[in-house]
Amino acid sequence: MPNSRSRPRQGAGSGSGAAGRDELVSRSLQSAEHCLGAQDFGTAYAHYLLVLSLAPELKDDVKETFQYTLFRWAEELDALSRTQDLLGCYEQALELFPDDEVICNSMGEHLFRMGFRDEAAGYFRKAVKLNPDFSDAKENFYRVANWLVERWHFIMLNDTKRNTIYNAAIQKAVCLGSKSVLDIGAGTGILSMFAKKAGAHSVYACELSKTMYELACDVMAANKMEAGIKLLHMKSLDIEIPKHIPERVSLVVTETVDAGLFGEGIVESLIHAWEHLLLQPKTKGENGNCEKYGKVIPASAVIFGMAVECAEIRRHHRVGVKDVAGICLPTNVKFQSPACSSVDAEETIEPYTTEKMSRVPGGYLALTECFEIMTVDFNNLQELKSLATRKPDKISTPAIKEGVLDAVVVWFVLQLDEEHSLSTSPSEETCWEQAVYPVQDLADYWIKPGDQVMMEVSCQDCYLRIQGISVFNSEHEMDVGKSFTKNEDLLCVGNEAELCSALANLQTSKPDAGEQTCVLESTEIALLNNAPYHEGFKMAMRKVLSSLTPEKVGQAMDAQCQRKGMSCGSGQSGSEQSVPEPFYVLDVSEGFSILPVMAGMLGQVRPYSSVEKEQHRTALDLISDASHFPRETLEFWLRHVEDESAVLQRPKSDKLWSIIILDVIEPSGLIQQEIMEKAAISRCLLQSGGKIFPQYVLMFGLLVESQTLVEESAVQGTERTLGLNIAPFINQFQVPIRVFLDLSSLPCVPLSEPVELLRLDLMTPYLNTANREVKVRICKSGQVTAIPFWYHLYLDDEIRLDTSSEASHWKQAAVVLDNPIQVEMGDELVLNVQHHKSNVSITSEAMKSSFPMKKCGNRAASSQFF
Repeated sequence: MPNSRSRPRQGAGSGSGAAGRDELVSRSLQSAEHCLGAQDFGTAYAHYLLVLSLAPELKDDVKETFQYTLFRWAEELDALSRTQDLLGCYEQALELFPDDEVICNSMGEHLFRMGFRDEAAGYFRKAVKLNPDFSDAKENFYRVANWLVERWHFIMLNDTKRNTIYNAAIQKAVCLGSKSVLDIGAGTGILSMFAKKAGAHSVYACELSKTMYELACDVMAANKMEAGIKLLHMKSLDIEIPKHIPERVSLVVTETVDAGLFGEGIVESLIHAWEHLLLQPKTKGENGNCEKYGKVIPASAVIFGMAVECAEIRRHHRVGVKDVAGICLPTNVKFQSPACSSVDAEETIEPYTTEKMSRVPGGYLALTECFEIMTVDFNNLQELKSLATRKPDKISTPAIKEGVLDAVVVWFVLQLDEEHSLSTSPSEETCWEQAVYPVQDLADYWIKPGDQVMMEVSCQDCYLRIQGISVFNSEHEMDVGKSFTKNEDLLCVGNEAELCSALANLQTSKPDAGEQTCVLESTEIALLNNAPYHEGFKMAMRKVLSSLTPEKVGQAMDAQCQRKGMSCGSGQSGSEQSVPEPFYVLDVSEGFSILPVMAGMLGQVRPYSSVEKEQHRTALDLISDASHFPRETLEFWLRHVEDESAVLQRPKSDKLWSIIILDVIEPSGLIQQEIMEKAAISRCLLQSGGKIFPQYVLMFGLLVESQTLVEESAVQGTERTLGLNIAPFINQFQVPIRVFLDLSSLPCVPLSEPVELLRLDLMTPYLNTANREVKVRICKSGQVTAIPFWYHLYLDDEIRLDTSSEASHWKQAAVVLDNPIQVEMGDELVLNVQHHKSNVSITSEAMKSSFPMKKCGNRAASSQFF
């Protein structure tokens, strides 16, 4: 009906104007459709913009097509690095569709890829608010939330002891006269608020993270302290007087310490603070008002260490096998984890990993007493300046027990003032983990009482570094002195001949001139040590290849160790026609994998590896040589494709894959993103009788009560934070999933037996269901707070890999419920498991038991993981 619009359009007041507009809109729509057919997305997008600006009433009609055009045009702009044009297109689209969750989510994805995590999080959060059931946006927000608000914030804020002691030390300092306070690395601002509540006149706080800065602003407003605390969105190193704060302060409070004490830059920030932001320190014996002098909380720290035996650390940082399912690992390939690698000065890789030693699977054995490594006075500027430049200290400590030297574990005591201290020892219940320095390069890792464990300690690059760990054999006559002997003491122990003899007796291995170092992630080292994994794949690949050509593959396998080439000895020679066509095996596992070499040893196979790093390719070539497998037969597939997105292709236009190996489960315990899409492509590229590994996956879960998981996932009320209202704000960033768990050591009470939650079939997808109800019988009364889960990967119907096994390189994960559900023994809990793409969600609802039991709670709890 002409002129039926509810409000007139400017410039379209006459019938002829409306007709002209309608004609232009019609032509633009036709042009847009034509451009789409020609895949000219940029021009199509321009036409749609014109249509929607002239006829906004058509928004609902063209919405989906407009979205498709926008996304395809954005992909092209992204590929051309036209960042500003890309962002401009999304801004135009959001002006037209401000409440479109799909466009918001896509905008966030582009921003995240560009490194704008804070901005991306804003769009993901908006998309989730617009549509709480939008699984893609939920997944994206959960992933980015882990970047923006790291999980240790929740654990730290729930640490009542830590909060109480910091509060007491700050109160004492303010009462003694330190009335002007600067909080460095404020986070949620809890220390700043402690200072304000204690009576400080002037409180300043700086926070670099935009997300944490905005979070702290909300927290301070909710606690009615925004007027009394000046919050700065900047690094403390950039603060200037009087530009940012009016004058020097009398107290700096900070908790910018990690498991290795120095890893968050506390030394650099305190040097700058003493030079530019703090009043001069009070000298010894000097009395007077503390307001006139500067001080730091924490005042000092003492770092301790202990040598340990720990099988869990060992299997993640040392390759302990020489033969992996028949594949020889050559002695000239030296595998190292990043924590063990020597790094260039420009690199800032942490020289340690971290573990909660009280919960490490299998426990640990202390091989030495704890020993003092270093002390640092945060109130002494000259000492702070000398940390990074002084020569390494040499420390020696005696072994007190017999065992395998796997690591030096480090913790510290943080002395906040003369009265208050915090320990991060493994024996303490604390929010901190311990720093772990894995031991490598020893000829013999076995030590016994009387042996001396020796190491060099320094603070290079503002990291605590423990290097050159070695063992002095107790059978040697040299007197190494008492524990903690310093370098100068060693030189005085005996004459030069004795010293040379002692050094020669250190249990260290000499590097081979032709040695190739291959740095692997700790999960990749654990994978190499995972014997059941490799034996399972060897058996499964052999079965598939045997089923394709039983007689030829069988002959080849019988002679695999003696074989030097690819010929199968078919009885003919000298002509290409007599050489059987090889099988093609593609391994697209994430990271380093020796499965392609293993496949190549099973017969007439052309294996393809998708490893990316050149040092990994070199290592695979050397492994091929050691296993008498011609390295030229092994193809590195990413050299043949333009980018990783094209990795699932054919080796030749007329050839199909016999086996495709996919990585279905991340080491963290989650399902890989887009794995079902990859499986769909893979099925189209298999030859008749070919297989995808794994062929299907069963997901298992267990109902548990675990206060630990609850406290690691969200801040629990105001009691833990001493009455300050922080939980509602930081809990906006809580993620209902905990990853990298070890169920064998997780503090929890099982409330049910394990149950099958889901089947993911990569070979026969019609067996998969998008929605499934699972009834779980309660076997112990309690509160269901979480659902840990793991997987059984079936390479075929008989060969199974268990991601929860002791040898597994995979960790487990858990859904943490928003609201715990009270249950009684004999009750049933119904879990609704939904699967979409790689996303899995669980909704739980308590049901009354069929037995005459006490009725359980009826609150529903839901969570999603990915």
